[in-house]
Amino acid sequence: MKTQRLSILLIILMLALALAACGGTAEEPAVEEPAVEEPVAEEPAAEEPAASDSSESAEPAADGMPDLNGREVTIAVENAYLPFNYIDPDTGEPAGWDYDVWNEICGLINCTPVYVEAGWEGMIQAVADGQYDAAADGITITEDRAEIVDFSTGYINIEQRLLVRVDEDRIESIESIVDNEDLILGTQTGTTNYETAAQYLSEDRIQAFEQFPFAVQALIAGDIDAVIIDEVAGQGYLGENADKLQLVGPSMSSDQLGFIYPLGSDLVEPVDAALTELAQNGFLEEINAIYFGADFDITYDDLFPPEEEAMDEEMAMPDLDGREVTIAVENAYLPFNYIDPDTGEPAGWDYEVWNAICELINCTPVYVEAGWEGMIQAVADGQYDAAADGITITEDRAEIVAFSAGYINIEQRLLVRLDEDRIESIDDIVNNEDLLLGTQTGTTNYETAIQYLSEDRIQAFEQFPFAVQALIAGDIDAVIIDEIAGQGYLGENADKLKLVGPSMSSDQLGFIYPLGSDLVEPVDAALAELAHNGFLEEINLQFFGPDFTITYDDLFPEG
Repeated sequence: MKTQRLSILLIILMLALALAACGGTAEEPAVEEPAVEEPVAEEPAAEEPAASDSSESAEPAADGMPDLNGREVTIAVENAYLPFNYIDPDTGEPAGWDYDVWNEICGLINCTPVYVEAGWEGMIQAVADGQYDAAADGITITEDRAEIVDFSTGYINIEQRLLVRVDEDRIESIESIVDNEDLILGTQTGTTNYETAAQYLSEDRIQAFEQFPFAVQALIAGDIDAVIIDEVAGQGYLGENADKLQLVGPSMSSDQLGFIYPLGSDLVEPVDAALTELAQNGFLEEINAIYFGADFDITYDDLFPPEEEAMDEEMAMPDLDGREVTIAVENAYLPFNYIDPDTGEPAGWDYEVWNAICELINCTPVYVEAGWEGMIQAVADGQYDAAADGITITEDRAEIVAFSAGYINIEQRLLVRLDEDRIESIDDIVNNEDLLLGTQTGTTNYETAIQYLSEDRIQAFEQFPFAVQALIAGDIDAVIIDEIAGQGYLGENADKLKLVGPSMSSDQLGFIYPLGSDLVEPVDAALAELAHNGFLEEINLQFFGPDFTITYDDLFPEG
């Protein structure tokens, strides 16, 4: 922690010098008591932001500061990364360094922070796409990330360390892991910690988890041998776990953290000016002492209480005695289910996950191709035991079918032609009566469309490929579509199509069954185990990551 505090002080001095170089010393502003903001508390997914309490009484900017005139700034936070942002276990309210600092920033430059809970995986891309004005989540400044987002001035230095069990005697540094091929290293996907791990080890020796708490649980359970982690976060896992865990070895990397914004954001300069003032007036030093000092005693055990000992072992799964389960699939919805263009065989996320589910609960999946239109009603009528087709959980549908636990969140976006300059959001379509919007019948995308437009301005298609073909041909002007599906239409069509605008809706997907089905509980138990053991994280990376390159052009070649 001494090294970290020196790094913090160096940044404070650098920021103060930068202010002096600009030609003067700003007056100390009156520091307002920061108000804790309430984020939308959905499971990590982009939400339609809710205005924070501070919007009711925006104050003028401090003397010498840029003035944003009370403007709302949507800020993505994970609410799961100590001490930057988390849900206080005593109050149930959001708290952390990010909240206090952004509240103070907005007090200086007259803006209204609107905090939105979002999962780490996808957060940077969501900011790059303009879904949020900023993100605050202990984000390391890297050259690769700076190609798609703008960074603030670095506000703190972080050291990457190794977290191991307290009785571990084989590991003193990363070289100990490199030299012992039996050792497995854990980390979180999409982080600089993962990138550092990949510099030392092959992928088969790295186990990536969706969140660090899962990695640490696996470490304590003995499933992996070490976790590479930011030292600040690592300290958060000690405390109550001091009898189980320790940090070892020297720092493997020293990185600066910064806030991020869409490229070209007009927030960069005013927020940097506020950070400089907060360094000069002593606020950052005070807040760093609160959250990085010895008196900060909240740990991840407080945020995520350990499960009972029986749950630490492999969950006892229901046993369906080899029962056949008929599962309706469309085989036309990337990346969930499709016919592989190279093999001619069915493939996709749904197949992999249902195969894994049936291995856990001893059932035999029988896949049946069925058209999307009528699929939900067919399940309701008992024609199939289940359906897996990226089906959005809605109250109306839940009246006729039972849903599994939600397994992924989907954002609805607009797909337009690459040269389209009239459309930046759904509001542009609403305000231009010449524009037509396409979508697929019987989907939540269609339901979203009719919230904005009359039916005569919506052209509905039986399948999304037909809508996209009409878009490319110029017969319609945009398609409202799930972002994941929209990405599937890019690739070879990157010279023809693009996704624009913020998310219009964030929805959870689930499997469906006839009402009263006895499959709901065992499948939910299997999904929970697949999340717990890291399988879902691995399969999501495979089908939703950058290495998945199959497009709808591959499935439906022109001509």
